[in-house]
Amino acid sequence: MDTSFWRRWFPRPLDGGELGDRGHVRMLELTHQRLVLSICAMPLLGAPLTMWFQGLGRNPLGLGLWTALYTVAALAVWQQSRRLRHSRVAPQGQDDAQWLAQWRPRVRATSLIHALGLAALGAIVVATPGRAHYDFILLLHVTLAVVIVGNATFQLPSVGMFLRMYGLGWGVATVVLPVALMQWPSLMHGPGDAGGGAASPWRFIIPVSLLLLIALYRHAVVANNFFVQQVRLEEEGLHLARQASLAHEKAEAALVDKNLFLRTASHDLRQPVHAMGFQIEAIRQRNQDPALTPALEDLRRSVQSVHLMFNALLDLSRMENRALPERLVPVALPPLLCDIAQLFREEAAGLGLALRVRAPTGGATVLADPVLLRQSLVNLVHNGLRYTGRGGLLLAARRRGTDWCIEVWDTGLGVAPEDHARIYEPFYRPAHTAPLHHAGHGLGLAVVARCAELMGAAHGMRSRPGRGSCFWLRLTAAPDTLPDDATEAMETTPFRPLAGRCLVVDDDPHVLRAWSSMMASWGLETRTASDAAAALAALDAGFVPDAIFCDQRLRSGDSGFDVLLALLERCPRARGAMVSGERDAPELAAAQAQGYLVLSKPVDVVTLHTLLVQWLALQPEDRAMGADHGGTGGIAAHTRSTPA
Repeated sequence: MDTSFWRRWFPRPLDGGELGDRGHVRMLELTHQRLVLSICAMPLLGAPLTMWFQGLGRNPLGLGLWTALYTVAALAVWQQSRRLRHSRVAPQGQDDAQWLAQWRPRVRATSLIHALGLAALGAIVVATPGRAHYDFILLLHVTLAVVIVGNATFQLPSVGMFLRMYGLGWGVATVVLPVALMQWPSLMHGPGDAGGGAASPWRFIIPVSLLLLIALYRHAVVANNFFVQQVRLEEEGLHLARQASLAHEKAEAALVDKNLFLRTASHDLRQPVHAMGFQIEAIRQRNQDPALTPALEDLRRSVQSVHLMFNALLDLSRMENRALPERLVPVALPPLLCDIAQLFREEAAGLGLALRVRAPTGGATVLADPVLLRQSLVNLVHNGLRYTGRGGLLLAARRRGTDWCIEVWDTGLGVAPEDHARIYEPFYRPAHTAPLHHAGHGLGLAVVARCAELMGAAHGMRSRPGRGSCFWLRLTAAPDTLPDDATEAMETTPFRPLAGRCLVVDDDPHVLRAWSSMMASWGLETRTASDAAAALAALDAGFVPDAIFCDQRLRSGDSGFDVLLALLERCPRARGAMVSGERDAPELAAAQAQGYLVLSKPVDVVTLHTLLVQWLALQPEDRAMGADHGGTGGIAAHTRSTPA
C-alpha cells in the first residue's frame, strides 16, 4: 500500500528525541508560557458565562465556583511561571537535564488539570437542575468546543500534552455531552418533534466534530514539527556558534604560537647570516687579490638577498595579520632591479632563458615599502620564468610623468582575454596552464596585487596569447637622495680605517668572532662578552669603550636592554645601540620609544660603518655635550640614547 498520499496529508511527528536537553527545555518553556496564558484567560470566560447562565433561570452556583477555582489556578500558575523563569536565570541554576526532570512532570500535571477543568465546564452545565432551550445547549456545545480547541492548540510545542488536552477536553465536548443531553430531543429527531419529525442536528454535529478532530490533529502534528525544526535550528545555530568560538580561540592561539615561532626562528636563522656578513666584510677589507673581488661581491650580494628574504617572509606574515605599518620611503630602482636580476640569473640560465635588465640612467627613486616592492618584483619575475618556455625576460623601469612604471616582460604563454579579470585572484590558474607541472598554485600574482594595494600603487598587465605578457607596477617618483654611483661605490670599495674602542655583548661565539674580525679590519680595538658579568668585568679591567653594541636575547637570561643601560651608566661618554634578530619584542619597542637605536640582524655593514664614523668623529668635549643635551648632527648622543 502506497503511504505517500497518507503521509502527505498526515505527516509523521518529528522525533523530539534528536533534540538535546537545551532543545527540550526550550519546547517546555514555550508550552508552559502558552499554558499560563490559557489558564489566566479562563476567569474572563467564566464570568460572562455565569451571568448568562443565571439570566436563563439556571442555578449559577456551579459556574461561579468553576470561575473562582480558575481564578485561584491562574494565580498559582502565574507564581509557578515566576519560579520557572527564576530557575533558568539563577546563577546556581540546575543543568538542563536536572531542570527537565524537575519541571516536566509539573507542566504535564498542570496541563492535565487544565483539561479536566475544561471538561468540568460541560459537566456542570449538564448536572445543573433545570431544562434549557435546545439552541442554548447547542451554542454551549460549540462554545465549549472552541475553548477546548483553543486551549489544546496552546500545547502544540509538546505534542503529548496536546493529545491529552485535546482528547480529554474534546472527547467530553463531542461524546459525553451529547450523550448526556439525550434527555432532550432525540439525537435522531428534530428539536421540536419528539415523535419522529425532522432529523436532529446532532446526527450531523457529531460527524462534523469527528472530522474536525482529525483535521486539528493534522494541524497539531504540522505545528509541532515546525516547533521542533525551529528549536533544532536554534540548537544547530548555538552549536555552530560554539564551534566558531572555539575555532576563533584556536586560531588566536595558533597565531600567538606562530608569532612566537617566527620571533624565535628569526633570531636563530639571522645569527649565522649576521656572522657570515661580518666575516665576508672582514675578508673583503683584507683582500689583496683583485681576482677574488667579484666572487666576494657576489657572496656579499647573496647574503644580502638572504637577509631581504627573511625580512620579506616576516613582513608578509605580519601583513596577513594586518600588523605591518605603512612604510613608504624612497627606494632606488637601479640597485633593486640589478639585485633581483642577480637573484634569478642562475635559474634563468638553467632554463635556457635570457634575463635582461634595462635600468634607468641617473637617479630613479620611488616612494614604496622596500619589502613589499621587492616581494612584488620577485613574484613577477618568478611568474615569468614559470610560464616562459623559450626566449627570455626583461626587467625595466620607465618614467611616466610624475611616476615610475616598473615592467616585467616575458615571451611566454600569455594570458587569454577572458582571464584578464581574474588573473590576480588567489588560487586562480588559467585553463591553458593546467598541463604545466610547475605552474604553481595561483598565489604569486595575488600577493603582487595585495602588496600594490598596501603601497597605494597601480598595477596591471598587457598580454598576447602565445606571444608573451607585460606585468607592471606604477609608483610615485621620489626626490633622489643618493646618486646610484655613490651607493655602488660605497658598497664595492673598502671602507676607510677607523680609530676607537668597541664593546660587543652577544651570546653566540660565532657572532662574536665575526664582530672581532670585522672591527679589526676597520682598525678598531674590540672586546666581546657573552653576558652582563663578562662585559662588566671588561670595564673593571680598564677597558673604556667608545661604542657599545648589545644583543637583546642572551642565554644568561639577562635582558639585553637592561645590560646596555647598565654599561652606559658605567661609561657616560660611550654611545650604545641594541642589536637583535627579533623585530616585535616588547623590550625593543620600549627601547625605541625611549630613543635608543635598534639594529636588526643581519646588520648592514654600510649602515654600521657610517654610524661608527659619526660616533667616533666627535671630540671628547662634543661627547660630553652630547651626553648632556641628547646628541648633535642628527645622531642622538645621550648617555642613554643613540641615533634617533
